[in-house]
Amino acid sequence: MLRNRTKKRHTLAKLLFGLGLILIAAGLITRKFNSYNQTISQSNKSIANLSKKIASTTAKSTNKSVMRTPIDWQKSSQTTAYPDLKSTSDLWILVKLRANRTYLKSGSKTIYTMYSSGGKYRQKNGQTVSYTPIGTYYVQNERGKTFYNASLNEGANYWVSFLNHGEYLFHTVPIDSQGNYKKDEAAKLGKEPASHGCIRLSIPDAKYLYENLPVNTRVVIQN
Repeated sequence: MLRNRTKKRHTLAKLLFGLGLILIAAGLITRKFNSYNQTISQSNKSIANLSKKIASTTAKSTNKSVMRTPIDWQKSSQTTAYPDLKSTSDLWILVKLRANRTYLKSGSKTIYTMYSSGGKYRQKNGQTVSYTPIGTYYVQNERGKTFYNASLNEGANYWVSFLNHGEYLFHTVPIDSQGNYKKDEAAKLGKEPASHGCIRLSIPDAKYLYENLPVNTRVVIQN
């Protein structure tokens, strides 16, 4: 009987020892597995961050590559082809006065960027405001190849009205009474607000809008 009990005790001890080893091994495996998961998670985050940086760098590089530099008022703002506005869905125009940029939009996507110059800023009722009214407007029926305003001693070509039926327009950089472009004024394009309220564009950009911009296109003017 004593021998049997001793054998049972030895067997139980071996079982407990073996069970302990198994638990220790399981703990080590769990720790290694958790550490492995953490490493994978950190690696995924690093890859995701790297992808974002690459995408951002690529977008900036792409934007720089398509915009014509230096600004040339006799050429298109971008070195790429103009978009087909007839097939553009949810077309609208965003004008940023202080940025001196006009954006052709398809929904939330910018499909073309133009150098522009809006109305000069002045003090009015204690505030600095532009001669170009802020707000949302729509392209009107009126448009033409040229005009001249004797009271302002200034005119322009390829104009399209967006407010007050011929008062506020998209058009080229200004011309004088002889139809010659005012080079000193043209040099301000895309660099500073310079007009009496209209949105000045390069000659090709203005011609493109004159020929292609649909009536009733929404125009949003912002500071």
